[in-house]
Amino acid sequence: MNGIDRRKRIVGILEDSDVPVSGLSLSKQLHVSRQVIVQDIALIRANGRSVFSTNRGYVIEKQKEISRILKVIHSDEEVWDELMTVVDMGGTVKDVFVYHKVYGVLRAEMNITSRFGVEQFMEQIATGKSGLLKNVTAGYHYHTVLANSEAILDLIEDKLREKGFLAPIQEYEPAELQVKLKSK
Repeated sequence: MNGIDRRKRIVGILEDSDVPVSGLSLSKQLHVSRQVIVQDIALIRANGRSVFSTNRGYVIEKQKEISRILKVIHSDEEVWDELMTVVDMGGTVKDVFVYHKVYGVLRAEMNITSRFGVEQFMEQIATGKSGLLKNVTAGYHYHTVLANSEAILDLIEDKLREKGFLAPIQEYEPAELQVKLKSK
């Protein structure tokens, strides 16, 4: 395991823990010395994460993410623009789903957080081996978008509205989905 992967694992372990995690425990889990853990913690801090040292171990400030479901419609050619709009404004495209009148909700995880992620997704679609999920419902689809604040989600929603990507809610959509969409 290289240093980048190890630091990701450390962050994951700390985020998943409800109690402080000792350096010794981390070093045993990751099969490295405690000194390597101390250096990794310093690098994690240098990259902007708040990691606190206590007398019982390390604690990380959990990053909160807020989600919002956005109903959108656009052409295949506008997928790139839609996804880039979200990630450029600080959002994550967690998933894509459609509400099909026969099959119900069909969902696929995306977890796109960056321009690089958008490019990778677009390359996979370009191979032609699979199509876009939105095309089974005449282009209408939903994304669960994550961000660090309601303000960022508002900006993303406003920008998608400005570009003409937001779609109206229909009476046949599930009631719980209508409530989530209308409350935003």
